[in-house]
Amino acid sequence: MAKVVRFHRLGGAEVLQIEDAAVAEPEPGEVRIRVHALGLNRAEVLFRSGLYIEDPELPSGLGLEAAGVVEMVGPNVTERKLGDRVALIPPVSMKQRPVHSELINYPADLTVPMPDSQSFESAAATWMAYLTAYDALIRVAALKAGDHVVITAASSSVGIAAIQLVNSVGAIPIAVTTSDCKREALLAAGAAHVLISGDSVVEAIGKVAPAGARVFFDAVGGKLIPLLASAAPPGAVIVNYGVLDASTTELPPAVLLAKSLTLRGYLVHEILRDPLILSRAKKLILEGLVSGQLCPTIARTFPLDEIVTAYEFLESNGQFGKVVVTI
Repeated sequence: MAKVVRFHRLGGAEVLQIEDAAVAEPEPGEVRIRVHALGLNRAEVLFRSGLYIEDPELPSGLGLEAAGVVEMVGPNVTERKLGDRVALIPPVSMKQRPVHSELINYPADLTVPMPDSQSFESAAATWMAYLTAYDALIRVAALKAGDHVVITAASSSVGIAAIQLVNSVGAIPIAVTTSDCKREALLAAGAAHVLISGDSVVEAIGKVAPAGARVFFDAVGGKLIPLLASAAPPGAVIVNYGVLDASTTELPPAVLLAKSLTLRGYLVHEILRDPLILSRAKKLILEGLVSGQLCPTIARTFPLDEIVTAYEFLESNGQFGKVVVTI
């Protein structure tokens, strides 16, 4: 038996419950992991609210990120052994593979060995953020040295990961946030410039990137998209990976046509389609973790029995970095 986080109805964080559930034997290709830390994400909030890309089947588990220790190895597994410290590549389906639990069975090939120096909390804060930033920026946007990159929701775990990755390739990160109170923290995290979102953000981007920002990495969507398109120079790429603003907006097609813009939606699950790209991403991220060039920022940790409070904190938008739950 294991403690598992579930919800029996759609709603806010208050619908989450901690229940006891039986855990089956690992199937071929799976390992059983005793989980020590969970990373929380906006995607889980959308899933729990019935607004995600897949609908939960109630009662439902949830969760995309975890780190722990392999305590059982299923048939046909050769890449992992008992006692391995591992983190998870986020599953394609949260409905089929929820990971907010003390014990989980998980595909061995979607686990990543943790660096010896990394804590479980840090490992649980790593792979959603850095894979999203890496694949969207390096593969989709073809980021190169010297590019100016506008990063919205820059104080999120993905935003901070993007700042670090942009710096690692010699590009210039421009952080956009909703409050001036996070300016110093974003500058300390490596942002070259910090801008406050709003109608004036177009003018502000023009001042810090006179030739224009070629890449826009956006977690907001909604009413911000037309502003980013307005600020974009010809040939720019706007990659949207989140819906912090789920409102419908108007983007005149003429703007896209006149500037030859690329507006692209992105999901981290895309990287699972290409084992070679995933392998390259894991190698680069692991090397960055070991060298210290990449380092997840943890806003706050909560024990499992306070997971409702943890999600409420996440949804307050007051955090800087990842919210982590420990078991």
